[in-house]
Amino acid sequence: MGKLDNRIAAITGAGSGIGAATARLLAAEGARVVIADIDEATGHKVANELGAAGAFCKTDVRNPKQVEEMVKFAVDRFGRLDVLHNNAFYTTVGAVGEMSIDGWLKTISVTLSGVFYGMRFALPQMVAQGGGVIVNTASISGLFGDYRMGAYNAAKAGVVNLTKTAAIEYARKNIRVNAVCPGMIATPPVVNLLAATRDPNRASKNAAESHAMGRLGQPEEIARVVLFLASDDASFMTGSIVVADGGATAHTGLPGHPL
Repeated sequence: MGKLDNRIAAITGAGSGIGAATARLLAAEGARVVIADIDEATGHKVANELGAAGAFCKTDVRNPKQVEEMVKFAVDRFGRLDVLHNNAFYTTVGAVGEMSIDGWLKTISVTLSGVFYGMRFALPQMVAQGGGVIVNTASISGLFGDYRMGAYNAAKAGVVNLTKTAAIEYARKNIRVNAVCPGMIATPPVVNLLAATRDPNRASKNAAESHAMGRLGQPEEIARVVLFLASDDASFMTGSIVVADGGATAHTGLPGHPL
């Protein structure tokens, strides 16, 4: 018996990183999973790995029509939508007074509006079928600030409060809405971002050391949190913001290192 036997899930940004890891885990726990991603090659690859439990739906989460079609695809293909994991994101880098307007707009469009579109079209379906679960990927960057990451910070902070608002609005309709807030996870975008710095080795070391555990997280570690929130194990949780950050936010930021 799996934790998600006979349930239907859709995951955005499922072609790699946290989304792909979550798709594999949810399928292993009995779910059938819609792999939604803008990248057809990676999306098809993950869907093919899952066999009959997976189906790819090309989705640009910036486009509300495509997100609506993703929900319709899940219902047409599998009959319902029990779990939605809004996971796709984009970020630009730059100080608030210097970042490009286009970068800001794209970050908000993918990382915040994409989550809204997912909920906007999944919630009516879940109400009609009698319930469901939504798990949003927020970030510790939605709880605190980061140098040169203002667009991402703003978008993820929006995800945090959008999660709480949807949770209280739909709690009595048998729909739970929660978010996971990862620290730095070794996903392709993060690895590429560190590699593009002037001193990649130093950047990678600093990133690892910013976590009390002294390392980045792995996508599979966040997938296990998503599974918990999506399953009946979290049946009395809604509006919860679950931090999984290797101890990064447990630290005041004052200098010092454990012996």
